[in-house]
Amino acid sequence: MKIKAAVIAEKGQPFQITELELAPPKQNEVLVKVAACGVCHTDEEARKQNMPVPLPAVFGHEGCGVVEEVGPGVTGFKKGDRVGFSYGYCGVCEACRTGQPYGCEEFVQLNFKGTYLDGTKRLRDGDKDVSVFFGQSAFASHAVVSVNNLIPVPDSVELTLAAPLGCGIQTGSGAVMNYLKPNPASSIIITGCGTVGLSAVMAAKIFGCTTIIACDIIESRLELAKELGATHTINAKNVPDVVAEVKEITRIGTNYAIDCTGSGVCVRQSLNCTRPLGTCIVLGATAELTIHVEFELMGQAKKLIGIVEGCSVPQVFIPKLLEYYGKGMFPFDRLITFYKFSEINQAFQDALEGKVIKAVLVMD
Repeated sequence: MKIKAAVIAEKGQPFQITELELAPPKQNEVLVKVAACGVCHTDEEARKQNMPVPLPAVFGHEGCGVVEEVGPGVTGFKKGDRVGFSYGYCGVCEACRTGQPYGCEEFVQLNFKGTYLDGTKRLRDGDKDVSVFFGQSAFASHAVVSVNNLIPVPDSVELTLAAPLGCGIQTGSGAVMNYLKPNPASSIIITGCGTVGLSAVMAAKIFGCTTIIACDIIESRLELAKELGATHTINAKNVPDVVAEVKEITRIGTNYAIDCTGSGVCVRQSLNCTRPLGTCIVLGATAELTIHVEFELMGQAKKLIGIVEGCSVPQVFIPKLLEYYGKGMFPFDRLITFYKFSEINQAFQDALEGKVIKAVLVMD
């Protein structure tokens, strides 16, 4: 079928909305009319080829929409179902079978190598194949998606709100709720108050952390962090030593730190903000990090952990987030700014400049 999609043909180029051919769904796949898709930093990294997805490609990995057609073997979904999309996983490897699909053996292949699990591509531009992203390529009017990527969206939730839950929001909140599971009397610093960081702030509030420190360089984001649950904020541009500020608040450092910046310098800072026996989680795509292992990590019995997708099983965790949202405990809608699909390049620019926290493209 003919669809509209935002294509990246060469490294770093703007998105070009064009007509492509989309093949029908195969075994255990569905065709979805996309309603909305979140704009994520991972899409930008792939566009710049810091994550080398084969080009040309259609990005977009936080989609949602309505099922239009089901492929062979699909029993859990039918035409008309409202669904959100998350990351792809095989469902049969040891990690998947033990409830840890975020560690799937095929994670890189399914999400970044441009093909579906069977090694094929479904998008074509004339006689040229176009790569898929995260098994969905949701910067498009329609997408073919594996049932493993899908999460039902209840009628009580506005469908377009479900889009950003599939990656950034579940990553930040899941790091707290699924991995740290902090005690109510604990302290945490969250560095980088974009979508991921602010989701972590809201999760820390739900879990009752008594000291929640938000750190960023954009004052408006720190103000929102306060409204969402932060007890303290630090503008890193305005203080000479963030670690010293944290120890002024906590005496010996926080129990936990979450770094969402993708900066090695900030990761090291976050690690040093934690107290002995503390845990520092890295959520940003960070290239290199230099630390003194004895003085900053091992000698203080600390943990430095990398987490993927918030250790989330999307089909279990995202419905929980929607329950929290329905009870007014997880107001993630406050992070979202909606854009028309045709405004995709403006949405990316605004996100890169920090003008918005979470840009979401609406396809209609």
